[in-house]
Amino acid sequence: MIKCASVAAVVLFVCGFATARFGSALQQPAVTTRDGRLVTLNRYVREPTPDIVLVGSSVTWRLKEEYFSLPRIRNLALAGGSPVTGLEIVARQASLPNTILIETNVLTRETDSALVERFSHGASAEASLLRPLRTAVAAYETWNHAPPDPAQARAERDRLLGQPPDPFDNRVYLDRAVAQMNEGDPTVPVRANAIRIRQLIDDLQRRGARVLLIHVPFAPEIERSRLVRTTDEIVDNAFPDRGLWLPIEPPRSELRWADGVHLDERSALIVVRAIEGALTVRAATTPPR
Repeated sequence: MIKCASVAAVVLFVCGFATARFGSALQQPAVTTRDGRLVTLNRYVREPTPDIVLVGSSVTWRLKEEYFSLPRIRNLALAGGSPVTGLEIVARQASLPNTILIETNVLTRETDSALVERFSHGASAEASLLRPLRTAVAAYETWNHAPPDPAQARAERDRLLGQPPDPFDNRVYLDRAVAQMNEGDPTVPVRANAIRIRQLIDDLQRRGARVLLIHVPFAPEIERSRLVRTTDEIVDNAFPDRGLWLPIEPPRSELRWADGVHLDERSALIVVRAIEGALTVRAATTPPR
């Protein structure tokens, strides 16, 4: 018992030192999809407000932050989630980013009210009892899995772009995705989400943020599916002002979708470059606010 108590005391002391040294903001690695959402959103509400934020579904989640050359950018797209969830959380913060990009590809999912409530007013609460232990684990993981430095990230981007498009035959996955996207009628949820996005855009614009809508390219077969055609029609009617849209025009022949729906790494990087180019053009042709 004495040995056990002594070891526990030492562990708690080390954990307490880690918390004092590194603070409580270090994140542990994600294990599940929901863990990944919590890490992403915790990071956003704890850190200084970025200049550019993306919100969306897994379609935009593939556009990794390390693919961007622009500084101070955060991708709040949620795998398996709705762009409205991230947009609600951004809108409920005291400080807003300069530019918010909203993906319109997938608008059939409901807002995750639990996540919105948890992150509505800044950083979420954590159990203080386990915070020293969690901080020690997070500090170890941060040290053991440090992100690549800028030179390494740039070299990796150049390597991806230097490769030819992936020759992988995704026909089986593509046919399955098209069949799923032709089932059911997405009209009701898409209209409801479009109305909510319109309300949030109006509020964000009043507060000084620049809000732009984006459509991440799908494979041609997916673009012709019932879900995408219905969504595009509703969104185009809800947001007829083309000034709200950021046109993304990557070379379509270079894009690949390994699972039929989501861009592969090289294609995601190409789309990121197209987004950065469109933002640069928009900044050059838009008068200062």
